[in-house]
Amino acid sequence: MNQATEEHVIQTNQQIKEDAAGQLLPPEFSQYLRGHWDRIQTSFVDDPHTAVQQADELVNSVVKRLTEGFAEARAGLERQWDRGNEVSTEDLRIALQKYRSFFQRLLAV
Repeated sequence: MNQATEEHVIQTNQQIKEDAAGQLLPPEFSQYLRGHWDRIQTSFVDDPHTAVQQADELVNSVVKRLTEGFAEARAGLERQWDRGNEVSTEDLRIALQKYRSFFQRLLAV
């Protein structure tokens, strides 16, 4: 393996690790959601029914956001390798590694 190929493999492996470590939601959005949850939980004392309804809506919106994010990530993976016969074995190897990382993220949820 020549030096350029080795560097490409190292860079690709690093990108795969970074993809696997990526957060499901941006930190500032997660912080917003936690604050929203705290407000819902606090409101339970005064209006339990509304608090539960708001909790349901919040959870539903987070599930929807996560689902959309995972669908976009999967579509991005597919675009990387679904080019007909123009894909090299190396590209397919990298795609499989990225799918493995993505799959592990799915199982960690």
